[in-house]
Amino acid sequence: MSAAESATATQRSQVDLLDFIDWSGVECLNQSSSHSLSNALKQGYREDEGLNLESDADEQLLIYIPFTQVIKLHSIGIKGSEEEGPKTVKLFTNKEHMGFSNVNDFLPSDTAVLSQDNLKGKPVVLKYVKFQNVRSLTIFIEDNQSDSEITKVQKIALYGSTVETTDMKGLKKIEEH
Repeated sequence: MSAAESATATQRSQVDLLDFIDWSGVECLNQSSSHSLSNALKQGYREDEGLNLESDADEQLLIYIPFTQVIKLHSIGIKGSEEEGPKTVKLFTNKEHMGFSNVNDFLPSDTAVLSQDNLKGKPVVLKYVKFQNVRSLTIFIEDNQSDSEITKVQKIALYGSTVETTDMKGLKKIEEH
């Protein structure tokens, strides 16, 4: 099997990880109250081109997405406009409680500079080896295409596969007697 055939086979086994997001823990810092993360992340909303996630005070966004089980992340799709769409996107795995004050203290698992093709929907293939046992993903959108004050994200889609493990949330603690 050639490398190209192998890559195609790998992509075929990747699914949209929407069903594995732990929605109760999802957070987005610096989002506009009227243009929130659910517009870009939730099924149905993210397919509506009239809905966007927009930054509020400046162009940066910090998005935390926990998963209900351990996943392997293969690629990420981020759609946005030519001018206000995200440009530099840093991805961090399994880092909780990140804020704008400490985001630069951590080395990202991967960094992507989005092209116009990416903003139209072409997924960014990640350094797969760094995204093998992902319990949560933090997406730091550092800037946008035109250095304007507002960043607009139309859709965020995460592609990968689940790791066959025990669902820790489904386990009940054994009471000691």
